[in-house]
Amino acid sequence: MANRLYLASLEPRAGRSLVTLGIMELLTRRLGSVGYVRPVVPSSREPDQRIELMRRRYDLELGPKDMAVFGSDQVAELFGEGRGEEVFKGILDVAQAMEGRFPFVLYDGSDYTGAAAALEFDVNAQIANHLGAPVLAVVNGADRLPSEVLDALHIARESLLGEGCTVAAIVVNRVDPAVIDEVRETVESEGTEEPVWVLPEAPMLAKPTVREIVDELAADQLAGAVADLDREVTTIKIAAMSLPNVLDHIEEGALIITPGDRPDVIAGTLLARTASTFPNVAALMLTGGFPLHRNLEKLLDGLGEISLPLLSVGTDTWTTARRVADVPAVMRPGNERKIETALGVFEEHVDTELLEKRIEVTRTERVTPLMFEYELLQRARADRKRVVLPEGEDERILRATEVLRRRNVVDLVLLGDLEQVRARADSVGIDLEDIELIDPGESDLVEDFAAEYTELRAHKGVTMEFSLETMLDVGYFGTMMVHRGMADGMVSGAVHTTQHTIRPAFEIIRTKEGVSIVSSVFFMALADRVLVYGDCAVNPEPDAEGLADIAISSATTAAAFGIEPKVAMLSYSTGESGKGRAVERVREATALVRERRPDLEVEGPIQYDAAIDAGVGAAKLPGSSVAGHATVFIFPDLNTGNNTYKAVQRSSGAVAIGPVLQGLNKPVNDLSRGCLVDDIVNTVTITAVQAQQE
Repeated sequence: MANRLYLASLEPRAGRSLVTLGIMELLTRRLGSVGYVRPVVPSSREPDQRIELMRRRYDLELGPKDMAVFGSDQVAELFGEGRGEEVFKGILDVAQAMEGRFPFVLYDGSDYTGAAAALEFDVNAQIANHLGAPVLAVVNGADRLPSEVLDALHIARESLLGEGCTVAAIVVNRVDPAVIDEVRETVESEGTEEPVWVLPEAPMLAKPTVREIVDELAADQLAGAVADLDREVTTIKIAAMSLPNVLDHIEEGALIITPGDRPDVIAGTLLARTASTFPNVAALMLTGGFPLHRNLEKLLDGLGEISLPLLSVGTDTWTTARRVADVPAVMRPGNERKIETALGVFEEHVDTELLEKRIEVTRTERVTPLMFEYELLQRARADRKRVVLPEGEDERILRATEVLRRRNVVDLVLLGDLEQVRARADSVGIDLEDIELIDPGESDLVEDFAAEYTELRAHKGVTMEFSLETMLDVGYFGTMMVHRGMADGMVSGAVHTTQHTIRPAFEIIRTKEGVSIVSSVFFMALADRVLVYGDCAVNPEPDAEGLADIAISSATTAAAFGIEPKVAMLSYSTGESGKGRAVERVREATALVRERRPDLEVEGPIQYDAAIDAGVGAAKLPGSSVAGHATVFIFPDLNTGNNTYKAVQRSSGAVAIGPVLQGLNKPVNDLSRGCLVDDIVNTVTITAVQAQQE
């Protein structure tokens, strides 16, 4: 197996951060752990941002010095003194150490921006050859016509082959979306032995964030939340006119620069930010180092929390504007919006399966949380489904929506008061383009939905008047959308209770034929494998029939997500030794599972240690195919299940994904009211995969 890949370009600003990130994501989620080395960084005296991004995002237990071998200045000096061999020997020493620690190492070539820019192509080609690493070439397609892209592609390919390099694949990056189809046709008609993928320019990646500008200019933040600094600055506006004319020129995402002694512009911009009639500027920067007037401070206090960063610098307006214009757009750790955008572009336009084959990536048998989540995203993306989110006014839902949109995972529908949804999205700089928004209170569907609900619940005496009121509830409205096929699934619970999410599903979508109860599972992503726990969220104390249903549903869910089901029916006793009502209930449930699904591997009653530990399992139940190897754990009651999953989550650092509801005719899933954005993203993705199974 090849255990290395060299990433190289022939010119600067090819957008290598996007490609590097995409490959690291792919390899890490396939192999579990990947090394990263930059043989030549721009400077030996300054930290390299790309190294910091990879180190922190992928939890690499490496110091920056372990990942950067030489600075461009050092390379230029060594070659100038005729000591170029020392460069290659130093890189090979680091490579040997790195490859002893990791199953695969990505070598990220230089950027053609440092002191050794004139030498860098030859140096990169020689490094790749010394390492015996195939090269993935990145071609800059920015501001180029299709014929010019083809010329650049030929030059890159022929130059690398001329140096004796093995070219694994070529990525043409940053192509203008307006000509991308023409570029693809031109490249495909030419034909190359290696696969060539064409990626569009992602404008957001070329824009600095407010935070990057603050850091570069050492600006003081006078107002606004820290989170507001992560918004991209799309344009710069110098406010030197009178206020009415300034307001004519503000644009979405603009950084307004004005002298600190212009209270009219300051007050007007602050008010415009709170008004729905003006675009949302990214930040307001005051120049000259003037203290904020006391009445402006009073105005800020009266406005309460605003989402507009108010910044201050000591330099004059012209100098400040020039410095802001020079701030580079860098993909930094923690800037999830840029990271998700980059990954979305890479995963949409690169055939990752073919890339794996080209670099001979062999999958590990270990399954880490990152790998499991990546597989979920890939499966959801392969057959896009439509998921409705009833809690569209919640900031976490909006942020998750942005992540899912940027990763091209699912199509989304948000429910809520449209004015509030848009205002909340605007306040945190979230673009809802391509996201369908529906206000049940204003929808023409309410009467139609109410008529069907009245028919479904006629046996309960439900009237049309009651149904009309019920359908104004976002949970019921969303559930009816799923029932009618207007959405493939629903995710709720960030704001509402579990009952508020589940009750409409019970009443409208109902359970599958042959399933007596709706239950839930958590996917427990441990460091090296993923287990299924059920039921930890819905049924307090199921009888034997219910436990059997939960076990069969959980095994089906596990298989649907690529986990071979080996079912452990848990109890405080293993095998035939235990007595008592609780253990007999588990024993009876195990017999029912075997009767209904003789194809399933199931063991019970069995204690948790005997189910998960091969040594204990062999001692307590010798010959059992489940003991010590269980993947699906069925708890006897909600008290045990809920406490166990939380104990494992908190004590082992496992990622708990769920609860995932099972047994319904169509997927509806519940969130915890304390959920994080990642939890929402995972649950929506799982819902989409469930919908594919339906």
